[in-house]
Amino acid sequence: MEHHYVIKLRLRRMGAKKRPHYRIVATEHSSPRDGRFIESIGYYHPIENPPTIKVDLERAKYWISVGAQPSPTVASLIRKAEAAEGEGEAEPVEAETDAEPVAVEA
Repeated sequence: MEHHYVIKLRLRRMGAKKRPHYRIVATEHSSPRDGRFIESIGYYHPIENPPTIKVDLERAKYWISVGAQPSPTVASLIRKAEAAEGEGEAEPVEAETDAEPVAVEA
């Protein structure tokens, strides 16, 4: 008999009391929050200023492609990580120096 597991991408709480940090993990939906997981694909440190997010986007896309369902929070963190990665790779835009200055009458 073949078992079909529902895989979720969700946060796994770690850290000391009142000092949480989280790992982003792929886990079976019935596993406890801090229980067994299949793969860790990143982390989230909300206490730091600014909060630190690190996600292996390639692995996240893989898990989503095979049917894993991200929790709303993890989906948001993945979007933020994608945006941050896009900013890091963007080439700086140079100002045009050929434009003529426009006189403004006061």
